[in-house]
Amino acid sequence: MPAYRSRRPLRTTAAAVLTALALTATGGFAATSTASEPAPSEAVDASTPVKTASSLVKTAQNVTEPGRIPVDHGSTVNWTVSYANAAPGAPAPAVITDPIAGAGTSQTYVPGSLKVPPGWTPGWSTDGTTFTDSDPGTATRAVRASHPAARPGGTSHAGPLLPPVRPTAQSTGGDGFTPVLHRTDDGDVEAWNMYHHTGPAAPQAVCSNLSTGQPCAGGPWPRPLNTTPGPLGSGSTGNISSTLTPQYVLDPGRPGVLYYPAVTAAALGVGCLDLGARANCGFFALRATGGTPSSANGMAGLVAEGGNLYGVASTGQVLCLEIASRTPCAGQPYAPVVRPNHDLPGATGSLYLGGMTTAGGKVFVSSSPQTSGSTLAAAPALGCFDPGTATVCSGWETAHPAGPSAAHYTYNAFTSYTSSGAANGVCTATSNSGSPLTTCYGIDGAPLAAPATGLGTVGNGVLVFNPEVVTTADDTRSYFPVWGGPVPGATLCYSWTTAQSCAGFPATATHPGVGGGATRDYGYTYDATTRCLIALGDAGILFSVDPGTGATPCVHSGASVTLKPSDFYCDGSSGHVQGYTEARLEAIDLTHVDLAASAVAVTAPDGTVLAAPALTPSGTVDLSGISAADHPAITVTVQLVLNSAADFTATNHPSLVTSYQGDAPQVCVRTVVEADCAVTQVSDTATATDGSGSLTSNTVDLAVAPGAQCKPAVTVNKEICTVSNPHACGPGGAGPWAKKSPVGLLQLLGTAYWRITVTNTGPVAATGVTVNDPTTHACQTAAGTFDLAVGASRQVYCSSFLLALPLKNTASATFSGLNAPPGTPPTTSAASSAVACSLLCILTKES
Repeated sequence: MPAYRSRRPLRTTAAAVLTALALTATGGFAATSTASEPAPSEAVDASTPVKTASSLVKTAQNVTEPGRIPVDHGSTVNWTVSYANAAPGAPAPAVITDPIAGAGTSQTYVPGSLKVPPGWTPGWSTDGTTFTDSDPGTATRAVRASHPAARPGGTSHAGPLLPPVRPTAQSTGGDGFTPVLHRTDDGDVEAWNMYHHTGPAAPQAVCSNLSTGQPCAGGPWPRPLNTTPGPLGSGSTGNISSTLTPQYVLDPGRPGVLYYPAVTAAALGVGCLDLGARANCGFFALRATGGTPSSANGMAGLVAEGGNLYGVASTGQVLCLEIASRTPCAGQPYAPVVRPNHDLPGATGSLYLGGMTTAGGKVFVSSSPQTSGSTLAAAPALGCFDPGTATVCSGWETAHPAGPSAAHYTYNAFTSYTSSGAANGVCTATSNSGSPLTTCYGIDGAPLAAPATGLGTVGNGVLVFNPEVVTTADDTRSYFPVWGGPVPGATLCYSWTTAQSCAGFPATATHPGVGGGATRDYGYTYDATTRCLIALGDAGILFSVDPGTGATPCVHSGASVTLKPSDFYCDGSSGHVQGYTEARLEAIDLTHVDLAASAVAVTAPDGTVLAAPALTPSGTVDLSGISAADHPAITVTVQLVLNSAADFTATNHPSLVTSYQGDAPQVCVRTVVEADCAVTQVSDTATATDGSGSLTSNTVDLAVAPGAQCKPAVTVNKEICTVSNPHACGPGGAGPWAKKSPVGLLQLLGTAYWRITVTNTGPVAATGVTVNDPTTHACQTAAGTFDLAVGASRQVYCSSFLLALPLKNTASATFSGLNAPPGTPPTTSAASSAVACSLLCILTKES
C-alpha cells in the first residue's frame, strides 16, 4: 500500500469533511523468568496466533543511576510488568496486581508513579486488598491495573461507538440552553448544559452520558455553580447567576475546561467549569456590578477571538479576558459599542437581551434597548469591536439599526458567509408580534442583503436563537433553533453555499417524536464524529437531529480513537513498536451500517489528515501504510450512517478498536529504597487474572549497596602478653595483655605472644576480613579470612621468636561491606601496635 500523503489541517467545524472522504533495556534487569512466553521483546498483536496462556514478565530499572546494580539506599526503582494477553475467546476482564513488598520498611511508593496502558484503570490500596481510584501517596501498599474487556495481544485501544441519541432517557430536568459535548478519557460522550436566567443559589449544571443514555456519574444533577474552585456542591448553594442567552467557549489549551458568562452580586465576568474533574475552576471578574446612570446588571457572551474571551455588559461596554493567563485584557472594560439595555440602576441581575458573534477578526454585538428596563429605549442595534485597536470598528462608529422600533427585540447575532464559506458580515433576526425580521451588514459596516433563510415566513411571534454553523467540504450551513407563536419547536437550515434553504432538509423541521413536538429549541451543538446535531430547548429535553434530513433522532453513530503506542510502555526504553496494523468495528452487525454513506479519516494530533482509507465490508480499516516512526500518534475517526440501532443495547456495546504491532504492554510503579541500613534487598512479584486464568510473574530481587552511612566500622587492637606462660597467652588465656611487655621479660631474645582483636561497630556486616601483619606473618595465617556481624569481635592469637629487641609490631585489617557493588576496593582499618621490650624499651613508643 502506498505511503499516505499529508493533507491540509482539519478545522474544528470541518471534521465533517469526512462526508466527502532478561536485560530488557538500558538500566533494566530481570530475574530469570519462569512465566510462559512471550518474553517482553516478542511482538504481540491481534494477528498473533492464540497461545495457551497469558504471561507476566517482571523487570526493574534503576532510575537514579541507570544500569547500576545493585541499587543504593535512597535510589528510585521503576518496577515494570509486561503483560502478554493470550486468553482465548472474546475480550474478557483482566486485572494486574503488584504488591509493594516491604512497603514502608524496605521501599516506599512514589506518589503519582503508577502508569497503566491506555484503556486500563489504575487502582491503589493501603492495605493490599481494598483498592480505590485515588492515589493515597506514600501509604500505598499495592497497585492495580484493570481492564473490563482486555483483548488478545493487548496492543490495541478501543473507544465506544456512540449510540443514536434518543430523547426518552435524556431529560435535563430543567431549562437547559445549549449542550456542550465532552469526550472522557474512557471514550464516553457527555452532554453538559446549564440552566439559563437562573438565580445564583439554584443548581444549574447538568451532565448526561450520551454513551449510556443515563445521567453522568457524580450526580445527583443539577449541581450549583460557585466562584471558589473545587468539586461541584449540591443543593441550592451556588453564588453565580446565569445569563439569558449564554454562549460557551472551551479552552483550547486546557482539555475539558469550559468558560461561561457569569454574574455575581459584585461583578460581571467569566465562570470556569472543569468538565472532566466535575469541579468549579474559578470566576474571573471583569467589571463591578452597578453604576449610574447606566448600571452593569448583566451581560452577553462569551465568544473567542485571537486568544481572548469577549463579553458585553448591559452598559454596552466590551469585556475581555486573556484565555491563557486568565487575566483581564489590558484596558478593559472598553468603551460601549452598542446602546445599553436593561441597565437601570439598582437592578443587578437584570438580563442582557442580545447576542454575540465573530467575523473577519472582529467581535459583533446585538442589543435590544427595550422600553421596560432600559435607560434609553431604542430599536435593536448591531455594534462592532476591533480587538486590534481595542475600540469600535472602522465603519461602525455608530451602532447600526437592526429593527424598526423598540417593540422589536433579538436573542441572536450570527455570522454571514459567502458562497465559498468565507465570513463576510453579521446579521440578527429580531422578533415582535410579526414574523422575524433579519438585518445584515458587511464587516466594513455597509448594508448586506439578508439571506433567504425562511425566518421571515416561519410565523408570527417566533423567536430565533443563535445558529450552529456546520462546514463540510462542499457546503456551509447554519442551523437555526426557533420556537414561539405557531411553532412549538423546530430547526431551520440555510445553505450559504447555495444561498437557499438546505436541500433535503424540511423548510421547518419540527420534532414530533420529542415531547409531543413541544421542544422549544434553544441551541444545537454539532458532533462531527457522528454528524448529528445535539439539541436542547426550553422544554428541558436533550435530543438529536439529523443535519441532512431534519429527522429526530439522528440515526448515526461514530467514534474517534487516538492511538499512541508509546503510551503502552513505561520502562524508558525504545524499540517496542513495530507499526500500525488496523482499525475494526466490533459487536455491531454490519448489515445495520450503510457503508457507502459512512466514512473514515486518520489524522495526526494537530488535525492534519493523513489518510481517508476505506471501511471494508468486514468492518476493518487498513492502517499498515502509516508509518509509526513518522506519526507516533494517530486518531482514527469513523462516521457511521445506520440502517438500524438494534445493536446498541444494555448488554451489547459496539466499539472501534485500533491496533498496532509491538511488544507486550507494560504497567509500571516506582519506589524509593529506604535509607535503613538493615535493608539489603528489595524485591517485586506481580500477579494477574484474565480469561486464561491466574498468572504469577517471575520475582526480581535487587541487592542494595550500602551508602557512606552504611559501611562497617572496623577497628584493630594489637596487644602482647605480659607473662611468658604459653597457656596464659593462648586462646582464652588470662594474660594479662598490654601494649608493651615488661622490661626484661624477653631479655635480648625470646618468644613473644600476640593478641589481635578485630571489632565491627557497624552499622552493617563486614565481609572478607583479613589481618595485615607484615612483621609477624604467623598472625596473618592464624587470622585467615572471616566475616564480622554488626557488634561482633574476633580475636587472633599468634607468636613469634624474636632475635632482636626491642620490636614494634603493627597490625591492621582489610575488609569489604555487605552488598558492596562489584569492583568496590576493600577498606583497610587504622593500624594498631604493640611493643616487645628489652632493656632498650624505654626508647620505643607504642600505639
